[in-house]
Amino acid sequence: MWYLPEPDDMTTYTSVLRDGQFRVLFGTRTLSILADTLRIVALSLLVYAATDSPALAALAYGIGFLPQLLGAGLFGALADRVRPRRLIALGYLAEAAAALALAMVPLPVWAALALVAAAALLTPVFMGAQNALIAEVLHGEAYVLGRSLANMASSLAQLAGMAGAGLAVAALGGRRAMLLAALGHVLAAAWTRLGLADSPVAPGAGRPRGLAAASWSGNVALLRDRTVRRLLLVQWLPPAFLTGAEALMVPYAAGRGFAIGVAGWLLAAIPVGMTAGNLVVGRLIGPALRERLVPVLIALMGLPCLAFLAPAPWPPLAGALMVAGAGFAFGLGVQEAFRDALPAEGRGQAFGLLSTGLMTAQGLLPALAGLLAEALAPGVVIGLLGGATLVAAAGAAPGFVRRQHRREQQQRAGDGRSDDQVEPLLLG
Repeated sequence: MWYLPEPDDMTTYTSVLRDGQFRVLFGTRTLSILADTLRIVALSLLVYAATDSPALAALAYGIGFLPQLLGAGLFGALADRVRPRRLIALGYLAEAAAALALAMVPLPVWAALALVAAAALLTPVFMGAQNALIAEVLHGEAYVLGRSLANMASSLAQLAGMAGAGLAVAALGGRRAMLLAALGHVLAAAWTRLGLADSPVAPGAGRPRGLAAASWSGNVALLRDRTVRRLLLVQWLPPAFLTGAEALMVPYAAGRGFAIGVAGWLLAAIPVGMTAGNLVVGRLIGPALRERLVPVLIALMGLPCLAFLAPAPWPPLAGALMVAGAGFAFGLGVQEAFRDALPAEGRGQAFGLLSTGLMTAQGLLPALAGLLAEALAPGVVIGLLGGATLVAAAGAAPGFVRRQHRREQQQRAGDGRSDDQVEPLLLG
């Protein structure tokens, strides 16, 4: 059924934030993103100052992405074997230790990069535990709005972190800015330890299996499940394609002869659109219509990129990117379907795999887009990535149409039960 929810019946962002457990998870994650952004920018600037190498500076900026793939393969099962509060706090402390070592120890560049890569190995584990805990404490519309809040906070924290990082490095220097990043992670760990309930491990997590073997077999089982695999790809590919397009904004603006600073406006347009899209889709659209709109919103991410195939002025292009950013709200229509499809005993590992694949794809696509832009004009590559996003939208459509059809059938069979009373549905 398609409907706009009545205001009096709606779960609100305020009501979601009244949940103390979610409030801790939300606040600590936002603080961690601010601290991590500061550390990334400070490290990139320090590496560039030491080597005068743009390639090494770019590597320092993205060194935390790809190691997560190895971490998920080796340690992913930990997300369901260790109590969430302990695991999340340890994850923040590991980030703090890495930032502290970078600030205090005069490491060679290769060692600094290796340290950051090693810390990133644990990211899928504590991120998986965190997201699984959110799925446990929030239900129905509260879960969707909680994810919406997390998405908006992530975008705004990254924007604020980017802006504040430059100021902090200029005022304090790179190493002192790194100390500030370490302090942010320590505060996040302390807030987690003091504010989060000590929830038990997931059911069945105590089985006597080797960690690496359990992590590998768990990931293979998730990827073999047709429903889970489809939902993972739906959440991995469209954001990766748009990230690849985003990575070409600087060379595109330079090639078009735009004024200095225009690339910054183009880059800022996407997170602004993301925030607006999450507000509208999360607050004003009901769950049935939200799921039905998933392919439409994915298409909304790709279609504006086609504007870069023509020599348009930059203000309309910035507007197009805001529209593309709003399409990121498609994720709100996928959240419940993904959660419903997961086995209860491996939910933490599944959320870790989701995060890992997303980070890996967003790390690889900019590099691939950059290589392609060596042979083609950046605007052409951006347009091609927009076309790939449209293909992903077409591929996502059948599953969500079937889910919606089954929802309606179950509601009719249930004599008018509400959505919250309907049995969980899977994509066929």
